[in-house]
Amino acid sequence: MSRSTTDSASSVTLPTPKERRRLREALALSEEQVAEAMGVTKATVKAWETGRSSPRGRKREAYAKLLGASEAAEAIRASSGTPTGVSDASSAPGASASAKPDPEPQPAPAPVKPVPREPVFPSVNVRPKAAVKRAAKPPGPPSAVRAVAPGPARKGAPKPQERLKPAAAEPAPAPEPAGPPAAPGLTPEEAFDALYAHAAPGLVHQTYLLTGRRRLSRESVEYAFHHAWEHWPEVAVDADPVGWVRATAYEYALSPWHRLRRAHKHPDSPPTEANRRALLAALLELPPPYRRTVLLYDGLGLDLPDTAAETEASTPAAANRLLHARTVLGQRIPELAEPEALHRRLRELVSEAPTATLPAARVVRTGSERRTRRWTRTALGVTAVLICATAFTAATAPTRYLPVEVPGETVNGVPVRGGPQKLGPEDVELRDRLRSQPNPGPERLIPSAE
Repeated sequence: MSRSTTDSASSVTLPTPKERRRLREALALSEEQVAEAMGVTKATVKAWETGRSSPRGRKREAYAKLLGASEAAEAIRASSGTPTGVSDASSAPGASASAKPDPEPQPAPAPVKPVPREPVFPSVNVRPKAAVKRAAKPPGPPSAVRAVAPGPARKGAPKPQERLKPAAAEPAPAPEPAGPPAAPGLTPEEAFDALYAHAAPGLVHQTYLLTGRRRLSRESVEYAFHHAWEHWPEVAVDADPVGWVRATAYEYALSPWHRLRRAHKHPDSPPTEANRRALLAALLELPPPYRRTVLLYDGLGLDLPDTAAETEASTPAAANRLLHARTVLGQRIPELAEPEALHRRLRELVSEAPTATLPAARVVRTGSERRTRRWTRTALGVTAVLICATAFTAATAPTRYLPVEVPGETVNGVPVRGGPQKLGPEDVELRDRLRSQPNPGPERLIPSAE
């Protein structure tokens, strides 16, 4: 490969990690199929989609073509409100390079209010090459809604023909900003303080809806921001810093180890309002993954691929969790049996003004730094103790093994059958004399008169 080819391949711009996963699912490809088409392992594809690594060289160019070749992906981005008039490095390779530009300027289209989209559940029984060829064809007329095709029916699960419908009757709420408004020239401390002031109160309220414990919710949010400050270079460049902190807070709040702590063993007293008390009790009866999925999708308004990515599940699995959670909540609270009603109620519950009192951002930052220093000093101290103990053992340990000869003893009058006999005082005296006065002649055997 020439150097110019390598430079051109490395200059190809890839979508963000979340967008890579969205485009792969729009192409109806699984991670195994993409790995087979690219000649890599499934773990490598997962690392590309989580942002831990990125392809290089020709694989980068081929991966960009695989993700950007789909007209269906462009249609999905257009339906989500992303302008399609802007072209990037991942444009469709099937487009003709000799296409004539429009000689007459077209009027700018009127802004379209984003409408909640029906989730699309891709099939996994598609070969990668066939999917790419199919994606290169011009898209047909947009279909209505694709039905969910879950696995085997289980007790209490909705029918396979049931479709996920967010609140389509009411206008879609404005999307929640991904983070505080970015201002040029902010120091890391100022940027962290802005993120904390923007997201911390709402996260406390959300974690309370997940756990029903106010003290645990505050502790979870403080832990999440401690963790964010420790990894601030990573959080600062993340496309969704609020989502980064939210995922950390949710993971800590839903950890099963809190059941062993006496302070968090039982939930707090329920709210006084009957409607809120019934909904919170119904939410707490759901398993933690189902509770988290329905809160992200119906409460915060995330789409299904983003919900699946944040809960570390596949899109079909997240859809099945959402359908099951809606069914259980509808059985417990009949007026919330319709998805639109549940969506509206959860949106109202999440958007309530938080009343929790949190420490200042500076206190959180200094506490994180102090904890990091303490753990660092502890690790250095333990390492120093281990080094000293190892050095002392190496200096005092014998260099070779000296076996100990144990003399035989008579037990209950039975003479010793083997081993050296125990010498008496006279035997010891004779042995010492023979050793001190060596004499090889016959006179050695003559007894002395002394």
